[in-house]
Amino acid sequence: MKHVVYTASPESGQIHCWKMDEQGALTLLQVVDVHAQVQPLVVSPDGRYLYAGVRPDFRVLAWRIDAEGKLSAAGQASLSGSPSHISTDRSGRWLFCASYNDACVSVSPLRDGLPGEPVTVQGGLAGCHSANIDPRNQTLFVPALKQDRICLYALGAAGELTATPQGEVHTAPGAGPRHMVFHPRLPWAYSVNELNSCVDVWQLDDASGQVLHVQSVDMLDAGFSGTRWAADIHITPDGQFLYSCDRTASTLTAFRISAGGDSLTRLTEVPTETQPRGFNIDSQGAYLVAAGQKSHHIAVYRIGAEGGLQPLKRYAVGQGPMWVVIRPLEE
Repeated sequence: MKHVVYTASPESGQIHCWKMDEQGALTLLQVVDVHAQVQPLVVSPDGRYLYAGVRPDFRVLAWRIDAEGKLSAAGQASLSGSPSHISTDRSGRWLFCASYNDACVSVSPLRDGLPGEPVTVQGGLAGCHSANIDPRNQTLFVPALKQDRICLYALGAAGELTATPQGEVHTAPGAGPRHMVFHPRLPWAYSVNELNSCVDVWQLDDASGQVLHVQSVDMLDAGFSGTRWAADIHITPDGQFLYSCDRTASTLTAFRISAGGDSLTRLTEVPTETQPRGFNIDSQGAYLVAAGQKSHHIAVYRIGAEGGLQPLKRYAVGQGPMWVVIRPLEE
């Protein structure tokens, strides 16, 4: 299956659109000059729109995606804070924006794919770094990095956020929870901690209905002595493998996920582009694309049958690339 890869480069204010063939080779389709610091990206659940959070005029921009994967401007709306991460609910009705600098998460409506002004803003989240809706489209998991907690909010029909009875879960002191992913079939979630470069495993619904921490696994080799600075995390669509990256080490770490989803086994750590701020995996779980914020390149890897990463080719992009999203193209 062919895919289109979008990369955001805030230093040059550009989105690069790439066509990925079945062998993982990239061909440049389009360069969009955003004229702003474009950072987080997400594709709508129906695949029709690409959304981007931009600075310093805090907005979300929307582009329509055509049959080739090219973009055309469609709309925009203001945001309540500087966007560090954006995502949507699973129905495509709501857009979530996490703001690290402004310590808040907001909810904006999506009407016919186009964003509106925020209807909910939840503050008091020091170092808010992502917003992650659970597979049931009911609970929003919001890591507050500086507070070592992940807040749990029920998403209401009008976009309101209400703390669940449990309210929050806590990581190890000083861990700094950042980004999250959910198992594609089983009730487990995985979060990457920026400050201790560990990945935590969470049971989503135990017998008492609580979210529970069950495991923490180090991403880095035992001999690493630098400042830990993890960034991103993604899971293969079949739920077999999980990957995370560290910016100081400039590495990608691969983990095997147990058959029950409840534990991780570290497989390998491989060098990648300098300061990998973001990466992503295609819809078939065949390729991983990583962005080097300091190398100004992206690198494509083939994911092996045992989870290993084989480097294929690197490509120059805009300045300071830090976000990657991948969308399948219809045949």
